[in-house]
Amino acid sequence: MVFTDPQNEVLSENGAAWGVVGDSVRRGISKVILGGMLANLCVESHLRDLLEQGFEVVVAKDATAAPRHPEWGYGYTAALINFAFLANAVLSTDEVVKAMK
Repeated sequence: MVFTDPQNEVLSENGAAWGVVGDSVRRGISKVILGGMLANLCVESHLRDLLEQGFEVVVAKDATAAPRHPEWGYGYTAALINFAFLANAVLSTDEVVKAMK
């Protein structure tokens, strides 16, 4: 499960936590559950990067959030549309938990 903020420090060989998590991260991870802040910016960026790296990515749609702008609209709406086009699945947190069982 990846939440945007810790990704670089946890999943990067150059990250501060790599020394204690590296062995766990190297055990054939192929599926990622993604959530976090700024759905239409950071989360979508990580989604695209993970897909390009060959991961199967599920977005937990109710575990993301986005800004509302008076002129540009609600970033969450834009994100949900792009998630549907890009991700392997877009599920609620409850659906993700059920699938993990």
